[in-house]
Amino acid sequence: MDVSSKTVVVTGFGPFRQHLVNSSWEAVKELSKLGLGSEVNLHIAELPVAYQKAKELVCEIWATLQPHLVIHVGLDSASKAIIILEQCGKNRGYKERDLCGFLPEDGCCVLEGPERIESTINIKGVWKKLLVEGIDIVFSRDAGRYICDFTYYTSLYYGNGRAAFIHVPPLSKWVTAEFLGRKLQTIILEMLKQGKQ
Repeated sequence: MDVSSKTVVVTGFGPFRQHLVNSSWEAVKELSKLGLGSEVNLHIAELPVAYQKAKELVCEIWATLQPHLVIHVGLDSASKAIIILEQCGKNRGYKERDLCGFLPEDGCCVLEGPERIESTINIKGVWKKLLVEGIDIVFSRDAGRYICDFTYYTSLYYGNGRAAFIHVPPLSKWVTAEFLGRKLQTIILEMLKQGKQ
């Protein structure tokens, strides 16, 4: 991927359950302040924790902005301080209701879509590079079969694989929004570099 004058969209999620402040959106807002350099046209968007509305917004992002890359950031409430890079999105198995009480039709993202879609970004390569730089980061192939995985698959499907997903931990005394924003900046810049190879 050539980084020059590229549009990159980064999304985070709004509040859900006991998480009145979602660390994913707070981190994305911090990233917006930091930017991705003068050659990247960065857009950010907040997605609701609702299957249909998140899908509509993702489709709108791909249709209207025609981005080079879309990175979705979600909260992993079980994580303490680890950032998780997700390699692929899964189409079926969505059995947990969203904040509106809805489930996707037949428990899947795209009725005629493939079972799994891999990111065109070498996520494992990004993970290995950042491990060397000392970032507490994990590589994963299962984004969890809830709104995060659903959104990732939808974006991979409509963006022909030009999407990535990053799970971040909840905010804490040690994990601040500013800290996560800086980590996102490092990770996404590495993703853009990996894509150029």
